Amino acid sequence: MIPGLATHWDISEDGLNYTFHLREGVKFHSTDYFTPTRPFNADDVLFTFNRMLDKDMPFRKAYPTEFPYFTDMGMDKNISRIEKLDEHTVRFTLASVDAAFIQNIAMSFASIQSAEYAAQLLRQGKPADINQKPIGTGPFVFSKYQKDAQIRYKGNKDYWQPEDVKIDNLIFAITTDASVRMQKLKKNECQVTLFPRPADLKTLEADPALNMPHQAGFNLGYIAYNVMPSIKGSTQPNPLAQLKVRQALDMAVNKQQIIDSVYQGAGQKAVNAMPPTQWSYDDSIQDPPFDPEKAKALLKEAGVRDGTEITLWAMPVQRPYNPNAKLMAEMLQADWAAIGIKARSSAMNGASTSSAPRRARMAPC
Repeated sequence: MIPGLATHWDISEDGLNYTFHLREGVKFHSTDYFTPTRPFNADDVLFTFNRMLDKDMPFRKAYPTEFPYFTDMGMDKNISRIEKLDEHTVRFTLASVDAAFIQNIAMSFASIQSAEYAAQLLRQGKPADINQKPIGTGPFVFSKYQKDAQIRYKGNKDYWQPEDVKIDNLIFAITTDASVRMQKLKKNECQVTLFPRPADLKTLEADPALNMPHQAGFNLGYIAYNVMPSIKGSTQPNPLAQLKVRQALDMAVNKQQIIDSVYQGAGQKAVNAMPPTQWSYDDSIQDPPFDPEKAKALLKEAGVRDGTEITLWAMPVQRPYNPNAKLMAEMLQADWAAIGIKARSSAMNGASTSSAPRRARMAPC
């Protein structure tokens, strides 16, 4: 972790108090809809986090919204108090030790917003503009947003770290089709793009005009099982509630074949709950071998009859962590059929509320 709006921080011996010393002289963006009258200070930190913590905060009431990263990591429960010690010092008090606290508040959801701008929006009766017309302290200033088309920024000439502002105009072209993104890149209509289709990788790598840096993605694809002992509406026990059944399904999946066919070599087998780019990745963990015969034996031990049916939910859309969920679902179906499990495939359209008594689903992380 490196300093940003906080130049340094102190952690108490019991790990419950974090005192942040804020960078002085940092300017908020000046735009045609907001002109700041003061630099960034502790009030902005308190505003940003109290909006996430306090549902009774006036701005939270004026523009109700949720903060899933903040709440899913338990920060809404663990941050017990935030104090302004002076204009450039803020102390966070935690209810329990959190070794990842510093890393968590460095994520984008914790980007500091202007308390002064929020107050202006409340006076104008336009609280929703905090999301549509943002004000920050970063190297680029929001200029224009055209839905489903583009977002435009201008270089921030008042940025506290001016060497980071290397261009005057930054445009994010919203292009959902991977093939179109690659064509724009080749024609120099854009200079940076992400997530090419695995099928395009060799062609792109062969183009001398393109630079293709790469590393393991910070994501994970996995099969999630419904492990409830019984499902409402069914009189039959759920076989997926048994560990041996889940182990059997795991050992029956030819993961390398999926990597070769779905990702076309652009993926790697997951053996941790986190990708290898994570600091806590454990190289010592070994994945169970692909062993259909052992899988059959485990199902027999678990008392699961041949031809047992489950429902497999699969995404109907393409994602970077799963470029072809339909093909992957078909391969899983074939692998499980080989050990006597019949998996009916169904599109996962958001809510997983099927009447099927037993189900597995392919899920992102």
